[in-house]
Amino acid sequence: MIQSVYIHIPFCHHICHYCDFTKIFYNEQMATQYMDALEKEINETVEGTQNKVKTIFIGGGTPTALTLQQLRKLMEIIHHKFDVHTCKEFTIEANPGDFDADKINLLQAYGVNRVSLGVQVFDNEMLKSLGRAHQVEDVYRTVNDLKKSGFSNISLDLIYSLPNQTVEHFQRTLEEATSFQLPHYSAYSLQIEPQTIFYNRYQKGQLHRPEQEEEVEMYNVLCNIMKQNELQHYEISNFAKPGYESMHNLTYWNNEYYYGFGAGASGYLPGKRTLNIKPIPAYIKQAMADGNPVLRIEKIELKERLEEELFLGLRKLTGVGLQQFHKKFGFSIDKYYEQPIQLLIKKGWLKIEDGFLKLTDQGVLFGNDVFEHFLIDALDLERVH
Repeated sequence: MIQSVYIHIPFCHHICHYCDFTKIFYNEQMATQYMDALEKEINETVEGTQNKVKTIFIGGGTPTALTLQQLRKLMEIIHHKFDVHTCKEFTIEANPGDFDADKINLLQAYGVNRVSLGVQVFDNEMLKSLGRAHQVEDVYRTVNDLKKSGFSNISLDLIYSLPNQTVEHFQRTLEEATSFQLPHYSAYSLQIEPQTIFYNRYQKGQLHRPEQEEEVEMYNVLCNIMKQNELQHYEISNFAKPGYESMHNLTYWNNEYYYGFGAGASGYLPGKRTLNIKPIPAYIKQAMADGNPVLRIEKIELKERLEEELFLGLRKLTGVGLQQFHKKFGFSIDKYYEQPIQLLIKKGWLKIEDGFLKLTDQGVLFGNDVFEHFLIDALDLERVH
């Protein structure tokens, strides 16, 4: 069963300096054409109507950059194909300041029950340096408006290890963020990605980033402050009150199937992973032609399934269930991974606890190094298999 639906809206009023997602400056005519293309893709991909899924996530870009009419069109497309009433979590990403009362009321009327706000940092000068359009006061107003309208499941996204950011500065952001007493927070270390403004500056030596030791200290401060606010650390970068963990993101981390619709969106279906065309005009043209704007299909064999099960599952602080692994694949995790597991346990980066393979506190800090140990050589897979 396909567990989840991801829908990508690539339009933004401002382009952030660090963002490498598929995006374009908002153009009303193009956005209207995009809605038609999106409808064609979804209708051609999913049979029937009122299909049951566990989660729906509208990401971007900035979905709330759409006009009220375009947003209503998007909601109607979703309602036609998916049973929103039985959907447990229906999330939309948004920027503080992008909401007005009409948009909030529309989303609520169509069953959206979770809002993820891209706050990033509580500092107006630093927000400006990131290319963000909002200011700190917009966060307060938006959260207040959402709460007054009945939204309780609100998440704030934060970024740390920013240019010229100190540990003390990030701590102040965390203290202000947690003062809202919201049920969910995400905090990610800044990644310098190709084809971004920050990448160009970094290549020219014009971007001063905190040292690795400072980044580690920021992460430790993050974990401590979230713990003080009784938020459970359930994934490397995510914290929640019990019952408010992101169900949609858990679909990814549990390596379960999901649709991906829109320009640049990826999907994971039985036996394959799909990636859609990224340039928005090309996506619209192909989707309108045949409803199949797929750029690439990657066949998922046992090797890829095993690697992704470990890469994704170990991001969760609960780790990978050994019995669940055996049930899913029909063999013990030791069949392919006994040596790397024992090596990483000796290093102090992994542990087996209560039937789960999980990262230690130190292992969390060296996550990418841990994950590399679970890459399988095709020849080794053939020998063992």
